[in-house]
Amino acid sequence: MTSIKSARTARSQDRVSAILRDPESLRRYSMADWDLLIRQARSSGLLARIRHVLAQHHLLERIPDVARWHFDAAATLADKQQLAVRWEVAQIQQALAGMAIPVVVLKGGAYVMADLPAAAGRLFNDIDILVPREQLNQVEAALMLAGWHPTGLSAYDQRYYRRWMHEIPPMQHMQRATVIDVHHAILPDTARYHPDSGKLRSRAVAVAGLPGIHVLAAEDRILHSATHLFHDGELPHGLRDLTDLDLLLRDAATAPEFWTHLCARAEELQLGRSLFYALRYVQYFLDTPVPDSAFAALQAAAPGRFTLALMDRVFTRVLAPSHASCADAYTPAARLAAYVRAHWLRMPAHLLIPHLFHKAFIRTEQDSEAPKPA
Repeated sequence: MTSIKSARTARSQDRVSAILRDPESLRRYSMADWDLLIRQARSSGLLARIRHVLAQHHLLERIPDVARWHFDAAATLADKQQLAVRWEVAQIQQALAGMAIPVVVLKGGAYVMADLPAAAGRLFNDIDILVPREQLNQVEAALMLAGWHPTGLSAYDQRYYRRWMHEIPPMQHMQRATVIDVHHAILPDTARYHPDSGKLRSRAVAVAGLPGIHVLAAEDRILHSATHLFHDGELPHGLRDLTDLDLLLRDAATAPEFWTHLCARAEELQLGRSLFYALRYVQYFLDTPVPDSAFAALQAAAPGRFTLALMDRVFTRVLAPSHASCADAYTPAARLAAYVRAHWLRMPAHLLIPHLFHKAFIRTEQDSEAPKPA
């Protein structure tokens, strides 16, 4: 694999990746370093995860007293959210129990339900589930009866979700304000790649104690995480998602022939390019051990030299902590490029241009107030 040579200045200021790569490095930290680490980690949603890593390495006592409460508070919040996720998934299971359909919990919720290392210190905004497309209407009706209702999107965004997206509009509970994203696929119908949702559901693993609730198989969890990260144009928590991938890979790599199976599954689901980027940048930011054989197996899906050089300049910037200390003169352009690229992958030009025009110039007050605009 060719080395990444761009954005070295940004990496040198990235305290979050540095401490995740080498927790012992905190022994050399000044108070200014601690201050910068806390600011970067908070903006990345990684304070609780860093605390967990430091606890694993018996380094909590090395955190200065004036800084310790930031990490402890974040860990308390993460623990509370994990309890809430388990409870909410149980409520979803009850709401859909009469339908006898497989419900697959995705992303962070799945890490919690499967007791994976990637759940440690993980913060949540919503719960994502995957259901068969042909039963979306029944699922939505059952969830509405249980108290979840579509959020206040504009009429334009409602149409956009239901016609083009891989999910219905987000649903928020009337009393608890928890949000569910109900997916029928992991990429929009208009996207360039079309992983078969039936294949994902066919290998899903049941969650003990919750009949009908499943999580994706190990390889598919990684591929979905990679696909979500590298098809998302707004990445304020990109480094958090990259740490998810790092933990998922390290945990799953203990299985025999894991890398062979992962690369083969990526090809089967048309997700080889996303996996290539995921493996490249977890190595760059987090020193994740990835064998050369994996990159060789993904060579057919890899971008050309020029494209790869451009993507290195983009992703080494947008996946760094979203903090001024990790930005340089090219960071705003890199964020814009990531945004445009994601939309280009998700929609063909004849749909993309009118959509971006609407979002840029015809946004209504309801658009701006929506919790999750399209």
